[in-house]
Amino acid sequence: MITVNIQKKLKAYNGVQLLHLQKAFVPGSITRITGPSGAGKTTFLKMIAGLIKPDSGIIKAYEVWFDADKKINLPPQQRKTGFVFQDYALFPNMTVKQHLEYATDDAAWIERLLAIGGLDTFTAHKPEYLSGGQQQRLAILRALAIKPRLLLMDEPFSALDIKMKGGLLTDLQKLFKELQATVIIVSHNPQELDGIADDELVIGSEV
Repeated sequence: MITVNIQKKLKAYNGVQLLHLQKAFVPGSITRITGPSGAGKTTFLKMIAGLIKPDSGIIKAYEVWFDADKKINLPPQQRKTGFVFQDYALFPNMTVKQHLEYATDDAAWIERLLAIGGLDTFTAHKPEYLSGGQQQRLAILRALAIKPRLLLMDEPFSALDIKMKGGLLTDLQKLFKELQATVIIVSHNPQELDGIADDELVIGSEV
């Protein structure tokens, strides 16, 4: 079980607002996160990943990752979460294949991911020569390359058309089950995860 009970002060147009989140995530489940723009959805993912430090509280995923009182704060490298960034965060000088090879040396797994993402004919392309949708798919594949137990996805399908999104989601569901991964997805369009998400977390009012 992954449990989160954390607080973080966020800067808002009217001063500072406290983001307090308490949630348990069932292993192997898919949870969608919704809420208004600026509510702290991305901040929440980054706190779980170790990219942003909460002000107080506890994050426990298989072991204690963060405990403010005990001064425990595992770095992102030790948490080994897969993270799909909203802006993709791709390396401009790496080809598609090099992005995956940077994460894993499992050649068969890389080939499988490339096929699922429809990028198997673009392996030598660098990000600047890919469309927005292709870049987004690459960001998803890179996050999956490490075979994460916890996958955090920030608006991962925003650049994909309906047909591509539908096919990719079907394949990703199979991969999630195979990896027994717990998946947390921030989405501006929660309907796209209808029938897929097992649970939902709404992050409060706009800040």
